[in-house]
Amino acid sequence: MVKQILSETEEKMKKSLQAVKREFGSLRTGKASPALLEGIRVDYHGTVMPLNQLASVSAPEPRLMVVQAWDKSIVGEISKAIQVADLGLNPQVDGNIIRLPIPPLNEERRRELVKHCKKIAEEGKIAIRNIRREANDNFKKGEKDKSLTEDDAKRGTDKVQELTNNFTDEIDEAMETKEADIMAV
Repeated sequence: MVKQILSETEEKMKKSLQAVKREFGSLRTGKASPALLEGIRVDYHGTVMPLNQLASVSAPEPRLMVVQAWDKSIVGEISKAIQVADLGLNPQVDGNIIRLPIPPLNEERRRELVKHCKKIAEEGKIAIRNIRREANDNFKKGEKDKSLTEDDAKRGTDKVQELTNNFTDEIDEAMETKEADIMAV
C-alpha cells in the first residue's frame, strides 16, 4: 500500500511539474520558440483546429519564426489567428509561408513576464503541496484502519516530503532558467 501511494503521488507531482514547464514554454522571451504558438487555434473550414495540425512551425533564427501552411488556402486564417492571439507578433505572409519576426522585449515587459513566471511557479508548488497533503492523509487513514503500521506510515510521509522537496526544487530551477531567459537582452 505504501508503494502504491508513493507511486501515485510521484506521478501526480510529475504531471504538475510538466504543466509548469509547459506554461513556461508558452511565455514569450526575446527568442523565437515554436512553443509560443502552441495554444493557437485556427478556424479551418468551420472546424477549429490547433495550428500545429495545419502547418509546420520552426525557428530558423533566434529572432524569427516561420510557419509553413500545408494548405495554401488557409494562410490568411493562420495569420489572423496569430494576430488575434495577442502575442505581440506581426505575421508577414509570403505565399504559403508566414514569417514572424520576434521583437525584443522592453524592460517593463520583461519584469511583468518574470512576475507572471513567479506566479506560475508558486501555483505549481501549491499543487505539489496539495498532492503531499493528500498522500499524507492516505497514510493517516491507512494507519487508522490498521492497513498500515505506524512505522510504515511514518516512512511513507518522510518519503512524500522528500518527493515534495525534490519537485519544488525542480520548479525553482525551471523558474530561475526562465527568468534568466526573459531578462537576457
